[in-house]
Amino acid sequence: MRRHEQLSLEQPYIEHSHSKELATISQILSVHPAIAELVGQDLIRDVTFPHTGARGMSGDQVLRVLLLKQMNGFSYRELEFHLADSVTYRTFCRFGALEPTPTRATLAENLKKVRPETLEAIGATVIRYAAKTGVERGRKVRVDSTVVETNVHTPTDSSLLWDGVRVLTRLLKRANEPFGFRLYADHTRRAKRRMLAIQHTGSPSKRRAAYQDLLKVAAKTMGYAHRAIEYLAAFPQAQKLADELAHYAELLEQVIAQTRRRVLDGEKVPASEKLVSFFEPHTDIIRKDRRDTLYGHKVFLTGGASGLILDCTIEAGNPADATLALPMLERQKALYGRPPRQAALDGGFASKDNLRDAKELGIADVCFQKKRGLKVSEMTRSSWVYKRLRDFRAGIEGLISFLKRAFGLDRCTWRGAESFAVYVHASVLTANLLTLARHLSA
Repeated sequence: MRRHEQLSLEQPYIEHSHSKELATISQILSVHPAIAELVGQDLIRDVTFPHTGARGMSGDQVLRVLLLKQMNGFSYRELEFHLADSVTYRTFCRFGALEPTPTRATLAENLKKVRPETLEAIGATVIRYAAKTGVERGRKVRVDSTVVETNVHTPTDSSLLWDGVRVLTRLLKRANEPFGFRLYADHTRRAKRRMLAIQHTGSPSKRRAAYQDLLKVAAKTMGYAHRAIEYLAAFPQAQKLADELAHYAELLEQVIAQTRRRVLDGEKVPASEKLVSFFEPHTDIIRKDRRDTLYGHKVFLTGGASGLILDCTIEAGNPADATLALPMLERQKALYGRPPRQAALDGGFASKDNLRDAKELGIADVCFQKKRGLKVSEMTRSSWVYKRLRDFRAGIEGLISFLKRAFGLDRCTWRGAESFAVYVHASVLTANLLTLARHLSA
């Protein structure tokens, strides 16, 4: 079901500034019923008979619950409590006074069905509404990038090998209990001792010997996993377990290979070929400003004069900012049907080719924070305009800080590549709706 047309008993919002913001956001969502339809389609995507059975959460309710979760940084357990406890939150999420609120399991199940493409389309609808109401016309934009970290520990070769051994051993035990697979040995204690020895020894020869033994243990465990996969083929009900074993065995094989190349062969392994997490294998290695190494994904943001985030893209790998300058500006042209009149970008985007391409796109004034050999007269009409745009660009640093502090964009706690994209777009959408509501209320 996409929308519940009527509440069982409608409750008014209380008199509070946050309640007024939620009421305004609710009005924005209500005047765009297609938004609920988009989320509703995600909910029934894999359902065989979507119009039978008990009434579940509607697309409208799921989106509103997702906004509340990102706005407050609630866990699912906290979200369950506040929906049951708060009159304002129940009203905002369209749960009637006599209607039971969903459990945390139901909340997690429904929120995980929302696709990143859906949230991106909803975000574009919100930006077009902001243009229609005169809040943001997209004539003056600022572009920058940031890193959103995945929920992983700082990786080392030894810790990754240890992760692989313990995860595969845990799965092998699951193959033993119901299906009778016993052709394996538990090497987790030995693997952990070798990992700790590697981390704490100061002797290169002892470290190398510990690595060799840890690699031997990891290879043995991987061999057990391959035997278990063949054994489980005779049990149709064990297909999911066999798939998990195959997935983690493949990851462990990659870690073994990269460890041998780096530690035993002395080879420098490129960042693009490294695996840094067994649980978030999509994680990229991001070297920031030649100082910090971060683990996550690079996100490019375009901000407007109103404080809204007009566009958000998640890139694979660690692309140079300069390669994304023109694509980000072209996306603005596609969104508004015309290019912005002025654009301010971080110094990493600066190049003669990007300046030429931006001018050819129809942008009158282009400001790069660092000139990198470019003349002010080539970028803008005057030095005064350049200084104003340079100051304007600095504002996106505040927008990024706002997203990270208030909406959890510093670190994604959801698992999986698709969930990472949902988390990022949900954070941006929530921030935009709150900002737009404050503009409209003012």
